[in-house]
Amino acid sequence: MQWSGELQSGYLLRRYKRFLADVVLDDGTEVTVHCPNTGAMTGCAEPDSRVWLSVSDNPKRKYSMTWELLETEAGDKVCIHSALANTLADEALADDRIRPLVGYPSWQREKKLPTGSRIDLYAAATADLPECYVEVKSVTLDCGGGLGAFPDAVSKRASRHIEDLLALRDCGARVVLLFAVLHEGIARVTSAADIDPDYARNLRAAVAAGLDVFAYKAEISNAHMTLGSALPVSV
Repeated sequence: MQWSGELQSGYLLRRYKRFLADVVLDDGTEVTVHCPNTGAMTGCAEPDSRVWLSVSDNPKRKYSMTWELLETEAGDKVCIHSALANTLADEALADDRIRPLVGYPSWQREKKLPTGSRIDLYAAATADLPECYVEVKSVTLDCGGGLGAFPDAVSKRASRHIEDLLALRDCGARVVLLFAVLHEGIARVTSAADIDPDYARNLRAAVAAGLDVFAYKAEISNAHMTLGSALPVSV
């Protein structure tokens, strides 16, 4: 994934109201920017952190800049734009970089289910493979020692997604939960049982019932991002 233009850099003043942040650009200008992350952003919204912003020329936007990247105190880059996890996963699947899912000729984004819910990615059955549904989750919570966890806040929605996947599994489909790790300092992934014990319990039960869980880490730069290497997952 290439950024649409050159990213602007600065330093974070504060994040507030979930979707807003104040940033001082390198030239000293203070701006309010869109924060495209609904999570707690634990460890990823510290004041004075180095940040990078994309710029939109859409005149209808109230805030022309979007916060995309952050550098942690340890020097690791983090993508805080959680919705980009789906784009990265889609590209990785198309390029056969998610090895356990190689073999499907094409993938559809935002597959609508009869229940009205949507699954992030879907591949139709082939002669050799069952139809496959993939739910993508962005991981940025660094617990230290290279351990990353999901979610970073209690998420009933994430548990509902597991229920949707299991219902599809009962109908004979292959179901996958893909953790897209958007933090350079994370080397392995687990469920955040201390934050959302219900989600951790539901995930363990789903794995026992046939849910596949994989984690892949993004390579992050000011020019592009790519979902590349597989990481170990424990649930």
